[in-house]
Amino acid sequence: MKRILLPLLLLVVATAGLVAWLGLREDPGPPSRMASQPPTALAMRGAYLARAGNCMGCHTVRGGEPYAGGRAIRTPFGTIPAPNITPDRETGIGTWSADDFWRALHNGKGKDGRLLYPAFPYPNYTRVTRDDSDAMYAYLRTVTPVRQEDAAPALRFPFNLRPLLVGWRALYFRPGEYQPEPARNAEWNRGAYLVQGLGHCSACHTARNALGATDQKADLGGGMIPMLNWYASALTGEAGGGLGDWETQHITDLLKTGVSARGAVSGPMAEVVGASLQYLSDADVRAMAVYLKTLPQGETAVSPPPPPGPATERVLKAGAALYEQHCVNCHKASGAGEPPHFPALAGNRSVLHVEPVNAIRAVLHGGYPPSTAGNPRPYGMPPYAAVLNDQEVAALVSFIRNNWGNQASLVGADQVNRYRAVTLD
Repeated sequence: MKRILLPLLLLVVATAGLVAWLGLREDPGPPSRMASQPPTALAMRGAYLARAGNCMGCHTVRGGEPYAGGRAIRTPFGTIPAPNITPDRETGIGTWSADDFWRALHNGKGKDGRLLYPAFPYPNYTRVTRDDSDAMYAYLRTVTPVRQEDAAPALRFPFNLRPLLVGWRALYFRPGEYQPEPARNAEWNRGAYLVQGLGHCSACHTARNALGATDQKADLGGGMIPMLNWYASALTGEAGGGLGDWETQHITDLLKTGVSARGAVSGPMAEVVGASLQYLSDADVRAMAVYLKTLPQGETAVSPPPPPGPATERVLKAGAALYEQHCVNCHKASGAGEPPHFPALAGNRSVLHVEPVNAIRAVLHGGYPPSTAGNPRPYGMPPYAAVLNDQEVAALVSFIRNNWGNQASLVGADQVNRYRAVTLD
């Protein structure tokens, strides 16, 4: 028995040591070069980079002071309030050094060494260069200090036990700056850097496992954002489900203005374009589009067609009548719409997802693309929650998903009811 127990004990100790090393290790990265750069120019570049990362989107509660924190980040494990990152010395990051700030972005650790929850997307931000981290730090030092205490996370057991993050990090986190691909040009590498790092696009556009980690085998392949009840489309290269048949200019237009000849953004992405992407330079937005356009095809789930028969025919007939009454003026009998203001529904990937949540919520609650410099007065979709009941919305969405060459499963009234009272934060 002792011959068996001793090797087992050694194995357990060795495994625990490996997990601790992987979960707690830090990459020091290069030294800061802040002292050699003009402070004003550095802070201005940091302001641009903070926009690119949409830092204000999480660190500013609606109607609150910029970067003072407080916005609740909802996760499947509970709620994590975003912290105050103004330079207030008592409640913000006023006592942090540039090294402390780099440690948070690059290694996912606070000034005191506390492991940060990955609701803060440091698995993406670790790719940010030291120079860009320093520029963002320099900018945040110029923000008006706000005295506002951070609220404690409200996570259910056992996810409220912060030491368990050691195991999560051992499994899913490896610190490291973005390394340019030598075979690619500067534009492609710039786009890859922004998408993978500051843009943290995979945080929404990649499916997550039961522990909340993104599935690296399906990177940018689309997935549900569970606590927002929204489906983030695939950004990979398959036609129909991803960006494979989009032109680079159409992707650029969508990111910069919120509308393009191929569609319009809505839901959480409208906030990203309105608060962040529209302010990026034309060159940076195009670089992101160039990079996204080269992504290989992924394995996007395909919705099964509805079963043939009288029941399906009744649903689609009822949906056709509702479409004629409420939708045809904008989206046309052909489903072609009038892009960019009235998106086409024929071949529209947003209505063909396995999860029909986006189409259901568009009909129930309507929506607008963001107001941007390139599209200051966007056309919007009116809400029909007060006009149509659950059965009617289900029939209408089912018709849209199965006309003009579209083919996807029928929608049930129970699915509609699930989202009737759900709106974005």
